[in-house]
Amino acid sequence: MTTLASGADTLTRDALTVLQPGFTGTTAPDWLLRRLGEGLASVGLFGRNIASPGQLAALTAQLRAERDDVLVAIDEEGGDVTRLEVRSGSSFPGNHALGAVDDVELTRAVAHELGRRLAACGVNLNWAPSADVNSNPSNPVIGVRSFGADTDLAARHTAAYVDGLQSAGVAACTKHFPGHGDTAVDSHHSLPRIDVPADVLTDRELTPFRAAVAAGTRAVMSAHILVPALDPDHPATLSRRILTGLLRGELGYDGLIVTDGMEMRAIAGTYGIERGSVLAVAAGADAICVGGGLADDATVLRLRDALVAAVRAGELPEERLADAAARVRALARWAGTAGRSPEPVATPGDDIGLRAARRALTVTVAPGLEGPESFKPLTEPPYVAALTPVANIAVGDETPWGVAAELIHLLPGTVTGSFSAEADKTGEGPDGESGASAGRAALQAAGPRRIVAVVRDEHRHPWMASALDTLLAARPDTVVVEMGVPQAAPRGALHIATHGAARVCGRAAAEVITGLAGITGL
Repeated sequence: MTTLASGADTLTRDALTVLQPGFTGTTAPDWLLRRLGEGLASVGLFGRNIASPGQLAALTAQLRAERDDVLVAIDEEGGDVTRLEVRSGSSFPGNHALGAVDDVELTRAVAHELGRRLAACGVNLNWAPSADVNSNPSNPVIGVRSFGADTDLAARHTAAYVDGLQSAGVAACTKHFPGHGDTAVDSHHSLPRIDVPADVLTDRELTPFRAAVAAGTRAVMSAHILVPALDPDHPATLSRRILTGLLRGELGYDGLIVTDGMEMRAIAGTYGIERGSVLAVAAGADAICVGGGLADDATVLRLRDALVAAVRAGELPEERLADAAARVRALARWAGTAGRSPEPVATPGDDIGLRAARRALTVTVAPGLEGPESFKPLTEPPYVAALTPVANIAVGDETPWGVAAELIHLLPGTVTGSFSAEADKTGEGPDGESGASAGRAALQAAGPRRIVAVVRDEHRHPWMASALDTLLAARPDTVVVEMGVPQAAPRGALHIATHGAARVCGRAAAEVITGLAGITGL
């Protein structure tokens, strides 16, 4: 282990300590190793840094050879948001699927197994779970990342997830405080605003975070959202009322407070990342997450120098920066000594992620086809029409989704196509004719094959609903698979709601479509 550079004073070391930067590549660059030697205490990993479990283990070992107590963080929610399996899709269903099952022991076991895999690769801090109550059906960024729209359900599963993850020796970072569920704007792009009374926030948004604090979550991530009932002037990440007054004071939380990515437009586009970082630490944040889009030495130095300059100018109390750095180091000590509970006893050959995905399915047969012979499983290769929306930034567009790959495996010869609408690509709003055009194109491409139409949040995309209208009018025997939040009414000869787009969710749906799993035997 390299000792801290002798030329770095305490203030400079503390400023480096509170940063959680990312980087590019699958090995640590020289600049990152150098900053670890100077006081940097955390590193954030993303899909671009991971090629395989073995490579990830080698990377984390390289980091620890420079600083053995480094916090290695990752955004691994399972489900739609995966970094470990960014190119194949996750082996674990996400929060919404677990909430649909509503078995807290299953949630705890899934989180434990996910944590066990992270720990085996040398990761000790996970920016998960999302404790947001998805109360706004139009939410473009939370959706299936939430356990659901029911507050109590979200609270009990948040607590179970925290317990399961931390029992594997990986610190949980519960997000996005004080709750990102009632927004119709993605904070990656602009600043969302939640206009509800304080008592609604107390009873709804804050309840899962209270449960997380009671469960001992080691970290909490702030949200870049404006909540006027709590602070009319500052987004939560920059609000002393919210981070220090509410989270620390009223909720009694004493662990690490991490910001969401400071390069997100909600902060970078209004305050700039340097000013935003100073304000965040002054408000009570302990760790500055940056690196999803900015991942270089110049960014780290800019933020370090901005924090140092703010202290010297009297804008940021030195003791506040020192306290933040101390909390980072305290979490690093916990991560280095965290005991792990015994692993749950698994049945030989059991795959807990797939088991959970199977249990999460909601299968609806068209009313006119009800009965024991209502739906004939597909035995001939179908045509899979994926009605594809633009992925939100948290999910990314490099992670595959759908049922095509699993159906190809089960029914070789399956043909696939992807369809979208210009309105969805540009964000310009509904485009019914574009949707109908996508439906007609899918019908033409399918020919005589049975159609499996795969959608994601049909209720948020009018063009997608129009495409389904066109498909079902011509081919009422179409199977519909909804892999987002199943807010729209079920339709099609068979409708399968997976409650998420993880690879195992696609596998579970494909088993029903091909008859490997019975309609009711899930």
